[in-house]
Amino acid sequence: MDIQTAKQIRLEDYLHSLGYSPVKRQGINLWYKSPFREETEASFKVNTERNQWYDFSLGKGGNIIALASHLYATDSVPYLLKRIEEQVPHARPVSFSFRKQSFTEPSFQQLEIVPLSSPALLAYLQERGINPALAKKECKEARFTHNGKRYFAIAFPNMSGGYEIRNRYFKGCIAPKEISHIRQSGEPKGTCFVFEGFMDYLSFLTLRLESCPQYPDFDRQDYMVLNSVANVSKALYPLGSYERIHCFFDNDRAGMEALQQIRKEYDSTQHIRDASQIYSGCKDLNEYLQKRMADRKEQIQSVRKKNDTLSKKPKGFRL
Repeated sequence: MDIQTAKQIRLEDYLHSLGYSPVKRQGINLWYKSPFREETEASFKVNTERNQWYDFSLGKGGNIIALASHLYATDSVPYLLKRIEEQVPHARPVSFSFRKQSFTEPSFQQLEIVPLSSPALLAYLQERGINPALAKKECKEARFTHNGKRYFAIAFPNMSGGYEIRNRYFKGCIAPKEISHIRQSGEPKGTCFVFEGFMDYLSFLTLRLESCPQYPDFDRQDYMVLNSVANVSKALYPLGSYERIHCFFDNDRAGMEALQQIRKEYDSTQHIRDASQIYSGCKDLNEYLQKRMADRKEQIQSVRKKNDTLSKKPKGFRL
């Protein structure tokens, strides 16, 4: 598949093939709950005449290639075209009956929570730069049936017995929706690192393990995952027990507003750090991790190329 062929696919059909359905229609515009995050109000618009999308929270939009780039967190066009092509057989015209039929709020039938072991899910995590061994310790695997079809996804537990679930094509929640609070054993910790989503939390653990493989010191602080910036209010009370709060939020307006809400509550009594400066220039901590991974790969290839060039040089003396 080439770029022009991909652009012929209707965005509403492509989104439908991934499990996303519109919640309302206004003339030529279809409104969705964003496929990039959890939200209660639809902020993702598709213009059916221009075949263009726009996410009002992100402040970004574009064609199907740009959409896939955000969904798969990569700018590699050949990879994106391959993923889009895989969905083509499933991209059928959408029936717009705006009832509660969205896969963003699925009915989880025959639900099983098992240890994370699916090769496809582990491969997806590795593509995102996540250490699979760490993911196996922190996450489970959800297996369920929806509309007669069997699905599986990474499942990250929250405080109330629910799970944030995610696979290559879908992210959602097995109710109840709640924050995740990872407390260390022993003496209460004075510091808590706070993340928007569990991918950022796993990214932090991966980065820490890379920088300190012998002594990563994961247990030096507690961790909290909001599982949506909408959950900030639920995090305020448990955060009150910490002297230092480090916020690893997205570099966007929603992330900044979440940080300001925590600062408004506690800035006079606690040290609150905006850790997003570490990955400035990137959307979030996982994008930063993936960029580091890509840079490292490029460096390795450059060294190999240099070594190959040196090995091909003629040996011996020239008179």
